[in-house]
Order: sequence, then structure tokens, then C-alpha cells
Amino acid sequence: MILIIRQRATSKQIEQMAEIYFGLWIKLAVDINREILAGGGELHYDCEQILLEDGSLQPDIWGADWYTETRQVGFESLINIRPRLNRSMEIQDFGIREKVETITRCLLEVN
Repeated sequence: MILIIRQRATSKQIEQMAEIYFGLWIKLAVDINREILAGGGELHYDCEQILLEDGSLQPDIWGADWYTETRQVGFESLINIRPRLNRSMEIQDFGIREKVETITRCLLEVN
């Protein structure tokens, strides 16, 4: 189940988004401009499409993963490959990485 998260997610929302990967991690697309994310798809691309339909702009969307047990953010996704800006699956720009991590933690880190 793909959900758009605009404010801190509930435990139930985390469970729903992590269900596809047995509760271990959540595939994400993070809009660093709007400070929202979509999570829960089988692919980062699926989450990206949901954000685009919601009005996000593609240059603002970055792929990441949220590892539910360790509460760590992963920065690798095919949607991150951008020939002029990011030539790798992993987000190379420290500023973008920091924004993705801050937004992810703010919205998904449930106490």
C-alpha cells in the first residue's frame, strides 16, 4: 500500500507501508521541496508516480529506503540517476542527502 505522508506517520501507517517487504523496510520517494514522502510501493518508481500525480515536480523527488528496525535511511534508487546532477543510484549531493534524511526521520520516526 502506497501512502502519501504529510505529517508524522502513525504506527499503523508504518506497518501498512512496510507490509510488502515483511516489515523490514519501506521504499520511499521524498519530495525535498514540499517536505512530504510517498512510501510503500514495490518500487521507488511507484512512489514517485504517486507524488507526481499529487503535484510534485520530478526534480524535487529522490528515492530512499527506511529500515524500520534500525531506523536508518538508505539513499540508493534507480530514480536517483540523473545524468547532469547525480550519476549514481546513490544520492551523491550531501545537501540533498541531508534533506531526504531529515524529512524521512521527521515523518517516519515513530517513538
